[in-house]
Amino acid sequence: TPSRWARTDRMDRFIPFICIAAAAFVTTYVLTPLAKRLAVRTDAVDYPSKRRINTKPVPRLGGLAVFAGLIVGTCVALAGTRLLGWPPIFVPHPSLAISYPMLVVSFVLMVATGAADDIVQLSPKAKFAGQLVAAGMAVWGGLVIRQIVNPFVPGTFIELGWIAYPATVIYLVAFTNIINLIDGLDGLASGISCIAATSMLSFALLAGRMDAAALSCGIVGSCLAFLRYNFHPASIFLGDSGSLLLGFSLGVISLLNVSRTA
Repeated sequence: TPSRWARTDRMDRFIPFICIAAAAFVTTYVLTPLAKRLAVRTDAVDYPSKRRINTKPVPRLGGLAVFAGLIVGTCVALAGTRLLGWPPIFVPHPSLAISYPMLVVSFVLMVATGAADDIVQLSPKAKFAGQLVAAGMAVWGGLVIRQIVNPFVPGTFIELGWIAYPATVIYLVAFTNIINLIDGLDGLASGISCIAATSMLSFALLAGRMDAAALSCGIVGSCLAFLRYNFHPASIFLGDSGSLLLGFSLGVISLLNVSRTA
C-alpha cells in the first residue's frame, strides 16, 4: 500500500545516520583500550589526590578514541555518498560558505591541544591559546554568527558586522569549556554530550542539515561506546582531549543548525 511504501522510504532515510553512529560506536569501543595503554605509556594518568575523586590511578586520553570514532563515522558517510547514493553531508546551508577542510583542521587543533594538556599539563594560557587558535580556524573556514535576533523588534535581525568574528570565537571557546568544566564525575561529560547531541540531531533532521546531523550521529555513537568504560568506577577518563572535543563539537553543531548565521 502507499502508506507502507511511505514508511519504508522514511526508514531508508535514517539508514545513513544509523550507519554513521554504528561506525563511530564500534571504532570508539575497540580503540578505547588502546587509548588507555597509550595514556599509561605517556603517563597521562590522573593520580589520586585531595582534588580528585578517583581513589586509584586512572588513565586519560579517552578523547582520542572518541575522535577516532568521529573520523570513521565521517569516512563511512563519505563512502556511502559515493558508493550507495546517500545524501552528501558536506553541503552547508545556502547562507553559509564553509570550508569543511578548515573545519576539520580546527577539530584536529582542539584535540591536539587537549591531548597535549593530558600528557604534559599545559599552562592555562597555553591551553586557552590553543582553544582560540582552533576556534579561529573554524571561523576562518566560514562558520560565523553574522546575525542575531533583535529582541526589541520581533521578526528582525541585528547585523554584527566585524564583531561577528570575535563573537563566534568567544562562543565556540565558551561552549568548549562548558563541557570541559563539568568533566569531574564518571560518565558526566560524555553522558551530557550524548544527550545534547541527540537533541541537536533531531533539530538537524527537521531542518535538513546533513552536516550537523552526521556530526551529531558521530558524537552519539562515540559517547555511547565510551560510556562503557567511563561509568563509575571509570577505567579511563575523557581527559581534556575528549572534553574539549565534545564541547567544541556541540558548539559547531549548534551553529551548523542555525539557518541565519550569515
